[in-house]
Amino acid sequence: MTVAILGSGALVGLPAASASAADSAHTPAGITVVGHRGAPAYAPENTLPSVDKAARLGFRWVENDVQRTKDGELIVLHDTTLTRTTDVEQVFPDRAPWNVRDFTAAEIARLDAGTWYDPAFAGTRIPTLKQYLSRITRTHQNLILELKSPDLYPGIEAQTLAELRSSGWLDRRHVRNRLVVQSFDANSIKEVHKQRPDVKTGFLGTPTQAELPEYSRFADQINPSHTTIGADWVAAAHALKGPHDKPLEVFTWTVDTPNDTVAAADKGVDGIISNAPDVVRDALGGEGEGRAEGWLKAEGWLRTAG
Repeated sequence: MTVAILGSGALVGLPAASASAADSAHTPAGITVVGHRGAPAYAPENTLPSVDKAARLGFRWVENDVQRTKDGELIVLHDTTLTRTTDVEQVFPDRAPWNVRDFTAAEIARLDAGTWYDPAFAGTRIPTLKQYLSRITRTHQNLILELKSPDLYPGIEAQTLAELRSSGWLDRRHVRNRLVVQSFDANSIKEVHKQRPDVKTGFLGTPTQAELPEYSRFADQINPSHTTIGADWVAAAHALKGPHDKPLEVFTWTVDTPNDTVAAADKGVDGIISNAPDVVRDALGGEGEGRAEGWLKAEGWLRTAG
C-alpha cells in the first residue's frame, strides 16, 4: 500500500509551468540546465518544495535519487541514511545507523525533512516516487532519475520502471523527450536498458576514452563530474553513438559558480546539473553572478558532488 509522505500545504499556490518557462531551461549557449535534487539553494533537496522552486525559476529538467524502504516503497532521497536531512535521530533514537532500508514507509512518513534546512520548511516530508512523479507531471517538468546504490535494493530497476509506467511516464512522449534513468552502477543501467530498451539511460562517472565505446552500448549519456573532464574527453564521447543511434550526450555535475559554468561550457558539454540552476543560466546568458552563490558557499554546497 502506498503511504502518503507529503508535507501539509504543499500543493497550495503552485502555478503550472508556462511555455516561456519551458524555453528558459535552455540557455543561449544551447546547454540544458538541470536542477540537482530540485533547487536546493532555495529549498530542501529532493523535496516537493525544491522541485516547485525549480519550476518557478523556469527549469524544466530536475534530477532526483530513488531508494526503497524496508516494506518496499520507493522514495526520493539522496543519502542511504536518514540522518543528514531528517530528524530521525530524535524520532527513532534507538535505530542507529538509521539506514533508509531499515525503516518502513510509514515510519519515514513521520520524519521532518525540512527543519534541518530552515525552520520555514518545518513539516516537509520525504516524497514517495509516486508523489514526486505526480508533482512534476503537474508542473510539466522532465526528470533525470538516479537509481541510488542499487546494490542495496535488488530488483529496484524493474520496480522503478513499473512505477514510471503506472504513473504515465513510460508512454512514447515521456520516453522520447522527458525521462533519463541514470546510476553510478553500470550493471544497473544495463538492466534498465535490457528491460526497457526505449528508455534513455545515463552512466554517472568518467570512463576513460578507451572505455567509452563499451558504455555507448547501453548508455545514451555519460555524466561525469565537471572536475574530471576536458574538451578532448567530451569530443571523444560525442564521436560515439549510443543505443538510440544518436551521439552520446555529456551532462556534467555539480556546477554552482559562474567560473565553473563557463569552464564546463567551454569543454562542449550538452547539459549542466546544478544546485542553483539560475546561477548557471545567468552565467551562460551573460547576466552576471547568480543570486544564490553566497548561500552555496556558506552551506558548503560548492564542495558537493553526486
